[in-house]
Order: sequence, then C-alpha cells, then structure tokens
Amino acid sequence: MQKNKTHMEKLSYKISSNPPLYLTIGFMVLILIGGFILSLPIFTKSGKPTPLVDSIFVAASASCVTGLTTVNTFEHWNTYGHIVIILLIQIGGLGVMTLATLFSLILRKKIGLKSRKILKEQLNIDTLKGIMKLFKYVLTFTFIVEGIGAMILATRFIPIYGRLRGIWYAIFHSISAFCNAGFDLTGDSMYPFRNDLVINFTIMALIVIGGLGFMVTAEILKKKSLKKLSVHAKLVLIVSLSLIVVGSLVFFFIENQPGGVVYNEGFLNSLVQSTFQSISARTAGFYSVKHDKIKDASALFLIILMAIGGSPGSTAGGIKTTTFGVLILSTISIIKNEDEVVVFNKHIDPKTIRKALAIIMVYIGLIFIVIFLLSITENFSVIDISYEVTSAFATVGASRGITGHLTSIGKILLTLSMYLGRIGPITMAYSFGLKSKTKYIRYPEANISIG
Repeated sequence: MQKNKTHMEKLSYKISSNPPLYLTIGFMVLILIGGFILSLPIFTKSGKPTPLVDSIFVAASASCVTGLTTVNTFEHWNTYGHIVIILLIQIGGLGVMTLATLFSLILRKKIGLKSRKILKEQLNIDTLKGIMKLFKYVLTFTFIVEGIGAMILATRFIPIYGRLRGIWYAIFHSISAFCNAGFDLTGDSMYPFRNDLVINFTIMALIVIGGLGFMVTAEILKKKSLKKLSVHAKLVLIVSLSLIVVGSLVFFFIENQPGGVVYNEGFLNSLVQSTFQSISARTAGFYSVKHDKIKDASALFLIILMAIGGSPGSTAGGIKTTTFGVLILSTISIIKNEDEVVVFNKHIDPKTIRKALAIIMVYIGLIFIVIFLLSITENFSVIDISYEVTSAFATVGASRGITGHLTSIGKILLTLSMYLGRIGPITMAYSFGLKSKTKYIRYPEANISIG
C-alpha cells in the first residue's frame, strides 16, 4: 500500500511539475468525465442513453470549444444535458486549470509555484510576473463580456421564446460565442436569425473579442492607444482585421452570384451574412447560411480561414493569427532579400520564425493524415471531408452536414483531431518530454539549394 502511495505521489509530482503534461491530461480527463456523464439517459429528451462514442465526441467538442456534434444539440439533449455542455464549454474555453485555481481563490488558499507555472502555460505567456493579476482579469473580463452579451441577446430571445427560456438561450449563446464554441439551442444555429442585425452583431462581437486573446484585450483596456500597444497586440489586430475584411469580401463576391447562398438576401443582409461567415469560420462554427449549400470555391476559402483561426492565449483554435503573420512577414523579407524580418521597427527572432514554420508543418501533416484516413473509411467527397477535418483541428465547428453520418472510426478520428487541435501538437510534444537539448557543438554549414 505504501509502495502504491509512493508511486502515485511520484506520478502526481511528475504531472504537476510538467505544465504541458498537466494540461494534456487535464483536457483528456475533462472529456472522458463529460462523455460518461452525457451518456446517461437522464440527460436526453428521449430518456434513452447516448452511445458512448457520440457522448465522448460531444464532450470533446464542448471541452475543446469546437462545436461539431454528431447529434442535434436542441433535439437530442434536455435542459440538464445543455447545462453539462455549457459547463464543459466554459471550463474548456478558460482552460482546465481555471476551475482548480478559482476554487483555491474562493477558499482563500495560496496559489503555489506549480499552479502558477501551469497557468502560465495555459494563458500562453512568457513570464510568471503578474500571473495571478492576469488570471483574475481573465475571469472578470470573461464574465462581464458574457454577461453583457447575454443581456443584449435576451432583448431578442425573450419576445420569441418567453422570459425564462429566452434568458437561458441568451446566456447559453453568449457563453458559446465568447468561448468560440459554436453550440446552439435553436436547432439550426443562427440561420433563423440571419437577418436580425442585433443578434448577428452581438454574436460576431463576442466571437471576435473571445478570439483576440486575453493579453491583447488587457493591453487595449490598459493603454487605450493603438500606438502604445506591443508588437504582438498590433500584429494580432492587423491580421485579425485583414482576415475579417478579406474573408467577408471574398465570400460576398462568390456567394452573391446566381445560385449563391446570399444571392437573394438583399445587399445589406448579404454583406452581414458574409461577414458573419468570415468571422465565425475562423474559430466559432456558428452559421447564418447553409454550409452544405455554399459553393466549393467558398468552402476552400473558408478552409484556409479555419486553419488560421484566432489568436494566442484566446478561446480560439487554429495555427493562430500571429503564426500566420510571422510567416507572411518572413516570406516578404525573403522576397525583398532582407537579412532579418522586421515589423514595427523591431526584428523577429529566428527561433520564432522556426517555431511558426514547425507549427504550420505539423498542422498540415496531421490534417492531411486524417483527411487521407477518412477518405478511406467514409463515403463523402474530399472537399466535405477536408472541411470537416480542418474544422475539427482548428476547433471551429463548421460542417457541411456530414458529422452525424460518420462511421465510428470517423467519429473517433475527429474526436482525436479536436483534442489535438485544442491542446496543440507542439504542447503535446513538450508534455511528453520532447524538448530540445542544449548543443555545445556547432557543425559546419550545409550547402543546400532551395527553390
């Protein structure tokens, strides 16, 4: 018994002293617990148990703030099921360490160094300085923004669904949007409200704010001047705004043609719906047009937006806006034959560029592998499978309607994709000790012809 206890203590120490491993296992435990809970019959409207492969899929989607689901959220789950899902979304959006730290703060317990290191990893920052102040800001900011979003949405939902149901719908969709999850209780996402400007702009605002990253929003509120922002914050804002504008215009011009999904919606509604898709496709998964009806050109373009995703330290997934921005800047620098990559009069460390390249290569590799496997196991077009897989890896949640028709193997592969996409392949590599070792030998330079 003593030996087992010692072994468990060693295992616990190993996990707690390795922040990436803690987060990797933490999300896995959250998904499994959520999956087993949702499999119980008391959480379904029919009173029948949910197959474990489906309940774990939904739990993974909620915990990884993705939004893909093999069953219709409104039709399949009852109110208790919806509460479990929104709790998984909130915990997953803020991070698995958030709940433990929150309880410690409520009980007025001291937050130790190990917990601070895990929070640092979770919030994706480089220093422990001011970590608890930032953590408290994250919680406060999250609940305030979600609260404001819920109040605005309630003004539209209460007249439609009644007071209690309207308030519940407002809270659910506000949390789902801010956490970039994309789960809905309408049964058809935002399609029934595609021409409601209040609902559309509120959901879009929540998605954007949640996807910018807590460090960036903290800077904006503190410095209140774009000129005083850090290079990171400026790059996040510029890339995010550029993607929203370009994505909106491209989708509008493709789908505002005869046969397009926004062709008969009128100019203003077509533009709003196009902007909604541009914002949501990068990270959230809500839709105000039928994705299975969009043209293949639009689907391919949205796949690119999904892969890029949101920003570091946010509730969003994808390779991240800064990773994309760094590689664009690096490419421009090479074309100009410059010695170093410069942005806002500051140069970017070559290690950052190599990390950005590694992240993109790993994402492309993993996405291709899963697309290849699903092309063998599933009977759908490659464009539909590519859309689904990219959506899962980037924790977006957009689908062309094939999720519920996947085989068990397909569902398992997408569950793993969502999990990997949420914690990040690089983080998983770090969690199992795959870190670089210091080299004290410098090798001769290799001559390799490129291009």
